[in-house]
Amino acid sequence: MFRRLLVANRGEVAARVVRTCRRMGITPVVLASDADASAQWLAEVEVARLPGSAPRDTYLDMDAVIAAAKKHACAALHPGWGFLAENALFATRCASEGIRFVGPSPAAMRRLGNKVASRRTMRSGGVPVLPGSEGIVSLEEARIMAAEAGYPVLLKARSGGGGRGMRRVYHPDELEAAYAQASAESEAAFGDGGLFVEKYVEAGRHIEFQVMADNFGNVTVLGERECSIQRRHQKLLEESPSPVLDDATRAMLTEAIQRACRNAGYANAGTVEMLRAPDGGLYFLEMNNRLQVEHPVTEMVTGLDLVELQLRVACNEVVKPDFVRRGHAIECRINAEDPEKDFRPAPGTVHRLSFPTGEGIRVETHLREGDTIPPNYDSMVAKLVVHAENRPAAIARMEAALGATRIEGVPTTIALHRKILADPRFLSGDYDTRFLGL
Repeated sequence: MFRRLLVANRGEVAARVVRTCRRMGITPVVLASDADASAQWLAEVEVARLPGSAPRDTYLDMDAVIAAAKKHACAALHPGWGFLAENALFATRCASEGIRFVGPSPAAMRRLGNKVASRRTMRSGGVPVLPGSEGIVSLEEARIMAAEAGYPVLLKARSGGGGRGMRRVYHPDELEAAYAQASAESEAAFGDGGLFVEKYVEAGRHIEFQVMADNFGNVTVLGERECSIQRRHQKLLEESPSPVLDDATRAMLTEAIQRACRNAGYANAGTVEMLRAPDGGLYFLEMNNRLQVEHPVTEMVTGLDLVELQLRVACNEVVKPDFVRRGHAIECRINAEDPEKDFRPAPGTVHRLSFPTGEGIRVETHLREGDTIPPNYDSMVAKLVVHAENRPAAIARMEAALGATRIEGVPTTIALHRKILADPRFLSGDYDTRFLGL
């Protein structure tokens, strides 16, 4: 096992990885930009400073991150999620410098991180795929493909994620403007303006499957997460298991995903995202070649530590998790956003921060009272996760936990989460990605 590991990320992400490192006897070294340097939790870890505050000059600067790993004698690097976590070139650079990248190989990332190539790979394993283009398309090719697939369609960036570079198109007259916007947004965010066309399913449900694979062909699917509560393609609340997935469908998709990941030579953590149509059909959307923000939901129902499994795969150990899924888990992402201003990010100083404790409650945050949420990065305050014996009990526990949470100094999404939990549609489990109307 590694003795020293660079956590090439920030905030809540880094704090999560650090916790497992300490439990395993690994010394973590955490990156910190100028904007993050005052965070109180960093006083408890070894820090590698990155001058500057903009993402491109700090956490996205490959040269600076690799130099930090070498300076601090780190044999391995965990990218967390976001920033460079799914960058195949960065993983290649790490390997060339003798630094173990805790994630899939660059080759597997190219096969499955590229949304066009991943469609072919998933189809090879028998995973259903939505109708769409087989490669990136020009505007004129998009017109032809959209007419063949039938409107509405979705223009999607070949690279990246997080909802960027995506536009829904309901009518041919909207296509040109939507294409230009999506391509420009993707180019700015990922350095790749390539788009493809996919049939858009309205009233769909977003269901994702957690994968953990080692270097010896052992691919384990650790169940699914329901992620349909979203705003502008950004997930707000996740739960596991999905209220609508039956055991037969779960078993069929598990086998197909295992075949596809073996075909791709995939190793380490990954998430296969699926769209459930109103008729019950499930279709592949994309694969995230990293650990997900919402991975604690899976950890709560399986009892596993996914970061530990990632590290063991990176050390070339055989990883065949023995687990039984139990109960129901829900995660609410609490963001510093102003509900009076269309939930615009609202960075600022956190004057009070208090979370409940007790059985079945887990809090993921790096913040302390007096810390500042900088405007340079995402606005997450914390992830509140609960586990209980069944879905109604988990909902009740989450409602109580949210009610006991106290955050002052910045506006948050707590009230929105409580509204969601009380909605009859959510309580029934009969909801889809249109739930919030955004």
